[in-house]
Amino acid sequence: MPDRVPRTGIGFDVHRFEPGRPLWLGGVLVADHDGLAGHSDGDAVSHALADAVLGAAALGDVGEHFPDTDPGVAGIAGTDLLARAVVLVADAGWRPASADLTVIAASPAIAPLRDAMRAALAGGLGVPVDAVSVKATRPEGLGLVGDGVGCLAVAVLA
Repeated sequence: MPDRVPRTGIGFDVHRFEPGRPLWLGGVLVADHDGLAGHSDGDAVSHALADAVLGAAALGDVGEHFPDTDPGVAGIAGTDLLARAVVLVADAGWRPASADLTVIAASPAIAPLRDAMRAALAGGLGVPVDAVSVKATRPEGLGLVGDGVGCLAVAVLA
């Protein structure tokens, strides 16, 4: 295959907290915290990255490929959804090269989860851990993500 320019995609997702659900962020189970609402596990971090991967390959978005009306994805782990998106881009001739994510949340603190999230997301992408960056910022009461968690993700495909 001749050399080609890598592609970049941007993804964003946000979910509100829902009491009684487990909290999954970037493939990591967060203890002692309300989870996020959703048809799947509500993992806004993995979903944002899946959208970025699909976008980089010009293949649409998570809602198109894995709609909340599909009982086959009910409760699916975010990293499994990410891995399915990677299969779709591979079928189109692309492979993930790197990813950069910014989690937007008042809580929980992301720093203690960062290394585990990088490892889980790298596994879903099929890339080395050092190809995945996870950062965080707090919305500072501005209501950017409401009472929940949001994530902005950038993925590079080669």
